[in-house]
Amino acid sequence: MTLKVLYFAWLRERIGAPREDIETSAATVAELVAELRARGPRHEAALGDMAAVRVALDQELAALDAPLTGVREVAFFPPMTGG
Repeated sequence: MTLKVLYFAWLRERIGAPREDIETSAATVAELVAELRARGPRHEAALGDMAAVRVALDQELAALDAPLTGVREVAFFPPMTGG
């Protein structure tokens, strides 16, 4: 399947791009993260500590074990705080 992957804030800076269209066979977010980390040191630096990253699937917050079936967009971003 083809997914639009979006990166926000420091994730975008570390990867060097705001988005990627990728072809994947990943069944879950965790499997997708593993595939992305294997792309190279920039992705590893951005996605190496998933405790510091949040994920949204088609603009809905999701967990790492969430399935990717039917998903078109995956967004990675740091936790947000209000102020």
